[in-house]
Amino acid sequence: MVVHVVLLKPRADLTPSDSAAFVSALERAIKDIPTVRGVRVGRRVTFGAGYEKTAPDAADFLAVFEFDDVAGLQSYLQHPAHVELGRRFNESMAAGLVYDFELVDVREI
Repeated sequence: MVVHVVLLKPRADLTPSDSAAFVSALERAIKDIPTVRGVRVGRRVTFGAGYEKTAPDAADFLAVFEFDDVAGLQSYLQHPAHVELGRRFNESMAAGLVYDFELVDVREI
């Protein structure tokens, strides 16, 4: 399995309308792109852990997309629904980090 991990930091001046447009584009991509096997979205939580003091304030949200393989991820990235999502991402986010990982057994590390 390959996961596409996106850390998101929305613009401080993002309007509710622009936020809704971004969420709609995300929902459309999830629904319309057949190679997406699963998606999890989360909001950052802080609770006073020691590492929070030194961690950069780089993201408020996380999205993890699951694919069977790299070919599925590549198909997702080229799909018109993702192109629209990317456009909305660039308009809506102050910062973002994107990484792709192949999940492996812990003994393979």
